[in-house]
Amino acid sequence: MIDKTLLNILVCPENHQRLELADKVLLARVNQSILAGTLTNRGGQRVESPLTAGLVREDRRWLYPIIDDIPVMLVDEAIPLN
Repeated sequence: MIDKTLLNILVCPENHQRLELADKVLLARVNQSILAGTLTNRGGQRVESPLTAGLVREDRRWLYPIIDDIPVMLVDEAIPLN
């Protein structure tokens, strides 16, 4: 999992809003959409692999996936939460 010190300095690369770890309920909802094949990331690519962790932007609009304990902090990889 992400070290608390790292979590405190990570911000959204688009607008510098704070990030927090996604809770289990949100991850379950996102993973349902992934498994249904209906979820695309901001870059328009279909998200194919379920997530075990993610970082949610403060305004709750985007989730940045964490893959193999590494946060993917690319705007095009962000997953919409609307």
